Amino acid sequence: MQEVSESHVLDALTKIKDPDLGKDLVSLKMIKDIQICGDSVAFTLELITPAHPRKDQFLEECKMAVGTLEGVKSVNVRLASNIASSAVTPGKMSVPGVKNILAVASGKGGVGKSTVAVNIALALSSEGADVGILDADIYGPSQPLMLGIPNERPHADEKNRIYPLEAHGVRVMSMGFLIDEDSPVIWRGPMVMKALTQFLSETVWGDLDYLILDLPPGTGDAQLTIVQQVSLAGAVIVSTPQDIALLDARKGLQMFRKTDVPILGIIENMSYYECPSCNHRENIFDTGGGERAAEKYEVPFLGSIPLDVKVRLGGDQGSPIVASENQNPVAQAFKEAARNVALQIAIVNSSAPTSVPELKIIE
Repeated sequence: MQEVSESHVLDALTKIKDPDLGKDLVSLKMIKDIQICGDSVAFTLELITPAHPRKDQFLEECKMAVGTLEGVKSVNVRLASNIASSAVTPGKMSVPGVKNILAVASGKGGVGKSTVAVNIALALSSEGADVGILDADIYGPSQPLMLGIPNERPHADEKNRIYPLEAHGVRVMSMGFLIDEDSPVIWRGPMVMKALTQFLSETVWGDLDYLILDLPPGTGDAQLTIVQQVSLAGAVIVSTPQDIALLDARKGLQMFRKTDVPILGIIENMSYYECPSCNHRENIFDTGGGERAAEKYEVPFLGSIPLDVKVRLGGDQGSPIVASENQNPVAQAFKEAARNVALQIAIVNSSAPTSVPELKIIE
């Protein structure tokens, strides 16, 4: 019986490739801390995000590849993550401690963008990432209600820095915390833009892997301020399947392209309705339109989210479905979309390497 060596283990693991990055796990430096004790092998699989959609697949493939080596009887694979920071665009604002800022946008209202944004944030957090969400819709803030903290108020320190609130493990800041529920915000564009930049630069976000910007719908001043002044890791476009929604979604997509913001992909919300009594599926707003648009514009399709009354109830009651019913099929759809978002950010970051981020143990 041959004695197992580190080179044997590495050779076996070079056969496992990450299809999204186009290289094997060893070349990608995802294999760390190999330890061999007799017929037992242990090592760390260091993922590019704790929300990696292929996490379980890689784990099983690693165990199988090393377990088939002669002389190996047991394999222990530890999981960790190493989330890279997105490259800072020269002349644009970054936020200290925040590795990746991503925008969630839609071309029009009524497509459930804020619902998608908050559930994506909670899904990433549930995978082990540190997440914040900025409600950038100054005129119609909805995150305080959706996160169950509509009457809370953030506090500021002696330097007038604002400390975000926290709900369901996610840090959050919104204009809704600073005004009464029935008070409209009657501001012109410059005041809105100033408020948005202050929320980013004067909020003590702390260390975050992802800061999600829930943008207002459309392509107006607020959206342009964000894309022109903030260094974004990328943008997610939310749409419903029907043609009129997709028409507006395409306009939002083109806005990000013209301002050189990476398009992380399209999420199709309210993709279909499945009757809980008879399991009949009804495509109320058509279906597949988001996937077709993604193919046409050559951007990733990140996932389909079904239409379900529990999503609406969760938002109204301050307990989004990812937090309240983690195993619900709709919650799982949000989690799959979140994993795909995290993967696309990692792919973008892999082409622009930055300083080595902090190792985070996830198992």
